[in-house]
Amino acid sequence: MTERQYNILAEIVRLYAESAEPVGSLTLADYFELSPATIRSEMAALERGGYIYQPHISAGRVPTDTGYRVFVNSLKDDHMLSGRGANTITKRVVSLKDRTDAAIKIAAETISDMTGNTAFATLSDSVYFYGLSQLFSQPEFVDQVRSSEAARFLDAMQEWLFSHELHDDLAVFIGHENPVVKAGGITVVVSRFRSPYSDSSYIGIVGPTRQSYGKVIGLVDLAGRKLEEVLND
Repeated sequence: MTERQYNILAEIVRLYAESAEPVGSLTLADYFELSPATIRSEMAALERGGYIYQPHISAGRVPTDTGYRVFVNSLKDDHMLSGRGANTITKRVVSLKDRTDAAIKIAAETISDMTGNTAFATLSDSVYFYGLSQLFSQPEFVDQVRSSEAARFLDAMQEWLFSHELHDDLAVFIGHENPVVKAGGITVVVSRFRSPYSDSSYIGIVGPTRQSYGKVIGLVDLAGRKLEEVLND
């Protein structure tokens, strides 16, 4: 993949996350100040590589799981969060540092509210979910089959979280990469942290693969790090 093709892919990821609408060549041509023909040629190369696809005839393009994976891998440390979102999580967690359950719950609720996803966190021997309505209000899950898959996914999460240990402190599972239920269209971002309950407590989000990945990964990563810092002080 050339640098220009990656930049086009990254812009498709960004625009699709914002609008949930396939991204067309004219929009990209305006953004990159290139001819529509050049953009179409580059999009065709990305499509042949399996990074984007056309959901409908005459529609624009959307990222595939492979395209999202390339984009997420390229973020590296660029997801480190600062500014208002970081301050909000920090203040809320610190304010409840003497109440483990409450601190974990407020962290989950904050990342759900800030990302529009369902958030989850492990509490002792159970899993706390917040923002379920936000997940099922996403356009990807209006379809009954997709919504049923998402529901089965959530049902299976508790067993998975308590029967598997992540090898990394932060993990991103995209679409068919998911180890819980092989359901397409779902992304899980999960952070592992030490808590009074366990050396492997978890907090994260479940949402569509259409995500503002830099922001979401940054929020989940920060929530896990702040919880570990505050609850083990």
